[in-house]
Amino acid sequence: MPTKAKEKSSQLTRGFEPYQETKGEEYMSDAMRAHFTAILNKWKMELMQEVDRTVHHMQDEAANFPDPADRASQEEEFSLELRARDRERKLIKKIDETLQLIEDNDYGWCESCGVEIGIRRLEARPTATLCIDCKTLAEIKEKQIGS
Repeated sequence: MPTKAKEKSSQLTRGFEPYQETKGEEYMSDAMRAHFTAILNKWKMELMQEVDRTVHHMQDEAANFPDPADRASQEEEFSLELRARDRERKLIKKIDETLQLIEDNDYGWCESCGVEIGIRRLEARPTATLCIDCKTLAEIKEKQIGS
């Protein structure tokens, strides 16, 4: 059973219709770029709303508990929330970089080998910069170096 955090993060990237290519359509046409721009902007907006919710939650819930255990529990909860927001802040930065790639017409091609990343992969991971083969090789190398 998925945790609430996993459900919430998977919901952030849901809510779009998969792109339907037309026969003979060129890869990363204007329509495809518009599709991914919409996905990324929606994702960014949802992340920013989550940041605002966290700020309001922390302001509303901040209390000076006399019991040290209660105080420690609240500090731990806030610490976990701030760590999650920091990851989301980094993701927002990556979304902005990806939106710039779209604007520069450099989106959708592998940084390493230059082949098409693929529409379905980009829908699953809109900020992807490597094709599946190069990403797999990078992960294998990372495992070998980390061992």
